[in-house]
Amino acid sequence: MTSFDSFLATANAFLWQNTVLFIILGTGIVFTIWSRFCQFRALTHGVQAIRGKYDHKGDPGAISHFQALSAALSATVGLGNIGGVAMAISLGGPGAVFWMWVVGFFGMALKTTEVTLAMLYRNTDDPENPHGGTMWVISRALAEKGSGLGRLGKAIGVLFCFTLLVMAITGGNMFQAWNVGNITQNYVGVPSIVSGVLLAVVVGLVIVGGIHRIGRVAGTLVPFMVILYFVGAVYVLSVHASDIPAMFALIFRSAFSPAEASGAFIGGTMGYAFLYGMKRAIFSNEAGQGTSPIAHSAARTDEPVREGVVAGLEPFIDTIFVCTLTALVIIVTGTWNRPPEASLPVDTRPALVSPGVWTLPEQAAPPRLAGKWEGGETVFVVLRGDPNPQSGNDLHKLTGHVVMGDAGPVLRWDSLASRLEPQLNGGGVYVSYVGATLTAVAFDSVLPGLGRWIVTLAVWLFAISTMISYSYYAEQGVVFLGGERWLTPFKLLYCTLAVVATTGFLKTDAQLDNLSGLGTGLMLFVNIPVMWFLGRRAMNAYADYMRRLDAGEMQPKL
Repeated sequence: MTSFDSFLATANAFLWQNTVLFIILGTGIVFTIWSRFCQFRALTHGVQAIRGKYDHKGDPGAISHFQALSAALSATVGLGNIGGVAMAISLGGPGAVFWMWVVGFFGMALKTTEVTLAMLYRNTDDPENPHGGTMWVISRALAEKGSGLGRLGKAIGVLFCFTLLVMAITGGNMFQAWNVGNITQNYVGVPSIVSGVLLAVVVGLVIVGGIHRIGRVAGTLVPFMVILYFVGAVYVLSVHASDIPAMFALIFRSAFSPAEASGAFIGGTMGYAFLYGMKRAIFSNEAGQGTSPIAHSAARTDEPVREGVVAGLEPFIDTIFVCTLTALVIIVTGTWNRPPEASLPVDTRPALVSPGVWTLPEQAAPPRLAGKWEGGETVFVVLRGDPNPQSGNDLHKLTGHVVMGDAGPVLRWDSLASRLEPQLNGGGVYVSYVGATLTAVAFDSVLPGLGRWIVTLAVWLFAISTMISYSYYAEQGVVFLGGERWLTPFKLLYCTLAVVATTGFLKTDAQLDNLSGLGTGLMLFVNIPVMWFLGRRAMNAYADYMRRLDAGEMQPKL
């Protein structure tokens, strides 16, 4: 690991420590209570707003409520909905799904608050091309309190924009292109760089038209890709319809008690189910991060709170709907606790590598129950050793790799730290399916090939939608930092980097993931304090709007 990689890993460990996650969740709970459960307003009044019942052409803004919501969703509904959910269940068990729902619910209050603030402080000097986001909120709010504080607000806004650019270029662009290139090359055989060039062209054609074209494309693309994924998931669930009641019982039971080990799942405590469910939900819906307020600030309305209420629908659609589809497919098909695909001889014993470090001897790969070893597969066996705080028992995974030797496939194993001499737990050899691959396997278990094509197509659509939205987010940061004259050079750079990410220059996504995590984490460190600092302003505006709405002062368009 290079010193830069080590720095990124250390920074992410600090920025994404459990305390930070609890602060985000606690902020959502506070604003839920303060707004008297604004989630229910989002599901009622918010739905009316996106249907156009309160649209007026003369209001400042560039796009409709529906288009603004779609543009924001096109960034949040992405690879995290496919791969991140699979990771949460693999590590935390079915109970993680329940805690995803909880975080999604309170995330609705976070979105409502941060978008309301963005709308209150957005720049509408050009009513057809408004600018908004945390950078405008803090700079304008502090400027109102004096010139000295105004300079401080500008500095905080600049810091936020730099972290926004890091996140947009890495996580919102290169990370997406890297994954699309690899999945397409592995599944379809198309060279990765071809995917990169195609992505750059498609994204470039969209973002060159500005927020008007982004809004129109997102308004078409997001419903299509969600419906496509929904249809595939419903088909899988219909095949396992009789298992659905037991599945929900398992989710609720595992949320409040340890999940027992079964097959490929080594067990999980309630605490780890809570943490993994919370992490994946926050990463997925981006509540409190400060990105989606930038898209919502372009909405056509003269009522700031109305767009805040619309934004409350984001975590509901992203986490409680789309993420849940992935989770249910993985659980109901039994992919999360699947049986082994091969078995080691019963007399196989771990060998001591160094004090407290064990491994298994290199050996010929046992016959695979279905298909054959191709070489390059990552596998694991389950060992009993020291107590495992994550699983709540003494089970551990020992990872290995299938390597093609002169005499056929061979298993080479990594090492495991254990004070006690570990013992094989059954001897089953499991293929390691990570992230989106596990989701694809779940679809394929019902109809071979369904996962390959559904997940590949979904990854393409989700990646394109994420890239175009993050381009707009970054553009608003560029405008705040240096003005609109830098937009064209930035768009060219943005599309070029999508190609660079697929050239083979990047061997793994770990560094990109850590780099984007750094940008995201720093954005949270700026945005969450801003929400607390100006929360009263947002809640007062929210209460006044709801008073006028309930009094019948705002009649919908007939």
